[in-house]
Order: sequence, then structure tokens, then C-alpha cells
Amino acid sequence: MRALCLFLAPVVAFAGALYDDYRQPAQKLIAAALADRDGYAKLSFLCDRIGNRLSGSESLERAIEWAAAQMKLDGLVNVVTPAVEVPHWVRGRERLKMLAPVERELVMLGLGGAISTPPGGITADVVPVSSFEHLERIGRSGAVQGKIVLYNVPYTNYGATVRYRTAGASQAAKFGAVAALVRSVTPVSLQTPHTGMMEYAADAPKIPCAAVTIEAAAMIQRLTDAGARVRVHLEMDERMLPNAKSANVIGEIRGRERPDEIVLIGGHIDSWDVGQGAQDDGSGVVAAMQAAALIHKLDLRPRRTIRVVLWTNEENGLAGARAYRIWAGESVRRHIAAIEMDGGAETPVGFGVSGSLFSRAAEIGKLLDSIGAGAIMRGGGGADIAPLMRDGVPGLALRTTGEHYFDWHHTAADTVDKVDPEDLRRCTAAMAVMAYVLADMPD
Repeated sequence: MRALCLFLAPVVAFAGALYDDYRQPAQKLIAAALADRDGYAKLSFLCDRIGNRLSGSESLERAIEWAAAQMKLDGLVNVVTPAVEVPHWVRGRERLKMLAPVERELVMLGLGGAISTPPGGITADVVPVSSFEHLERIGRSGAVQGKIVLYNVPYTNYGATVRYRTAGASQAAKFGAVAALVRSVTPVSLQTPHTGMMEYAADAPKIPCAAVTIEAAAMIQRLTDAGARVRVHLEMDERMLPNAKSANVIGEIRGRERPDEIVLIGGHIDSWDVGQGAQDDGSGVVAAMQAAALIHKLDLRPRRTIRVVLWTNEENGLAGARAYRIWAGESVRRHIAAIEMDGGAETPVGFGVSGSLFSRAAEIGKLLDSIGAGAIMRGGGGADIAPLMRDGVPGLALRTTGEHYFDWHHTAADTVDKVDPEDLRRCTAAMAVMAYVLADMPD
């Protein structure tokens, strides 16, 4: 025990020194970020002038060109756009109409990767289910054969509820369903359906699959519970085209002493094809870009390199994440940390951390207490940095209050007005301080 205490003593002493040594640059970065107006202007341009950015779209490629040019204007170096091949799914004409017991148009969105209905659409009765277990119980009796399954599953949390979106079609198809509808994965709806990625299993037929609003799902459930036969007509004209060319966007602030050691920050530049992709993930893209821009503007050149990475194709394939890992090659061993922001720009509270940097991050968090972003929690990372984390790179994720993120997530309502400029500035400040201190700390 005495030997352990002696071993820990220098670490504890250094922790105090870390706070003292970086208090002044942290205060400068926070002040600059809170006074900044350029970041929100960038987000507005990305959202209002370029718009949503699904893989394979012209708008995504315009966003990539814009981001690379902006990094250069902001003083970043080694700006490159390594090529990435991405899937190219296209939404076509969509319609869902209730035919019985009353006629009514229902708002819907096809899920990403879903196939089309046959020409003329599908007309069938709807069978609501409350879980996969419920589906299996009634499916064995043939109750969903030739029908449309509706997963009317209330939102509990994203991880628990999203599985009905991703796997629902194939599970329903195993019991003979001709299509699947999924109650939108959200706690709140104002007739706003939420799209997102779905996947087909290899051992089941492919059937069309779409999201409906909470309101529509609840109405179908009420009518069914009242003994009514609910019949709908579904039309979807979705297409999967050959893979398209896209790119990641990478820029750097080179380290002054150890330029081969890298602290990575970033978000994903693609979005779904509805709304503007403002919270998901325009806010993460801009916060990372602006954090680096402010570090450069204040001439705070760290010991290590800060690398900004904007990944393509996070939403429906993760091709950008895999391509970056290949592009990084053996240098992944010199990635000190990877910080991803992909949870929207609501009020930041701190960082989730996975890997060996927890104690360091906890001390850096104290520098962010003044803006309420100093909490350091176990468990960090994200979809785009997962390939790096599997190779041992510590992963961090900016955490926010997350009060409304899933109200807008993957909807037409994910527009720039949903991002509070002050919250975006605080997120930028938190990203800047965490990235700079990790990149500059001596050990």
C-alpha cells in the first residue's frame, strides 16, 4: 500500500499543476468562444444555404467543399479531403392513407435503406404490436400473415427503442407481414415522423418499412382496441443506387513539439434528407471547426497536433469512420485522444470518457466549471471514433442536457433555429479547452 501511495503521489501533484498551468489559456478560450459570432454564422450557412446532406447527394459534396475551404480560411493546415465510397439511397414519392374505418391521410417517412412497395402500392390491414415478444406470440398463429405490422412502442430511451426501427421489418417479415410501420423513435411529436437507418436480415424477406407519427400510431391503436378493422394503403418509391463518391474533411493545427501525436476532434458532416441537419450533426461539425479556429486565432499552438475530422456517411453506413481508420494507418498508435460531438448543441454539462485519460479529463473538467461543462463521466465515444477506440485510442464525447435532442432527431424540424447560439458557444468552448489541454499537457 505504501508503494502504491508513493507511485500515485506525482500524479496527484501533477493534477493540481495541470489546473494551475492551464487556467489562463482556458479562460482565454472560454472568453473567445462566448463572444464568438462566427460559429453560428457558419452553422446558418451550412443549414440555410446548403441544407440537408444525405450520402450520395449533391448537397453533401457542396458541404464538404465548403468545410475544406473554411478550414483553410481559419488557418488550419494540411487540409485534405480523402475519398470515401458511400451508399446512395434515394427517397421517392411516399404516401400512407387510412382507408377504413375512416379515410385519412397519415404523415410518414420511409426509413433509410427501405425498399419500395410494388407498383400501385400495398393495401392491407394493420396489426399493432407492443414488442418483439408480442409479435412472436401472435405471429405463430398467422395473425400477421399478409398484413402490415405496426410497432407501437412508446419511447423509453434511444438505445432501447431504436431496435424496432432497425430490425422491425425483418422480424415482421418472418411471420409473413407485407410491410412494417414503426412509431417514431421520439418522446414528443407534433405530427413529425422521424426517419433513420433500418437493416434487413439475411434470413428474412425484404419488405417496405416506414416511420409514422406518435399521433398516427396512437390512433391506430385506439381504433384496433375498439374492435375496428384498420386498413391502409402504402406507397413508397425508394431506390438504392450504385455507391457514390464522397470524402472526409481533415485539417490540423500542427503541434510545436510532438506533431506526430494527435488529439482528434470532430463530428459527421452528412445528415438525413429531411430538415437541415442542424443539431444532427451540423452543430458538432461547427463546434469542432470553431474550436480549432479559436485556438489558432489566439495563437495557442499546442505541443501535439489537433486534428479536426468531419466524417462522411455516419447516418447510413459509417463508411467515413472506416475510411479514416484506414487512412490513419499506423499513426493510430499516436492518437492521444479522439473527441466526438454527435449529440446536438444543447447546454453542455461535460464529457463522457472511455480509456486511460479519465483522471486527466477530470482535472481538465475543472477548467470548464465556470460554464457548467466540467462534469466528467465514465463512458465516452461515438460511432465515428469507434474504430479508433477498438485500437486503444481513448474516446471522449461531449455531453449536453439532451432535453430536446430526440424531439427533432432525424426530422424535418431539425433546423438551425433549434440551436441556441449561446449553447453552441458553450459547446465550442468546452471542445476547445478539452482539445487544447490534452494536446498541450507535458506528460
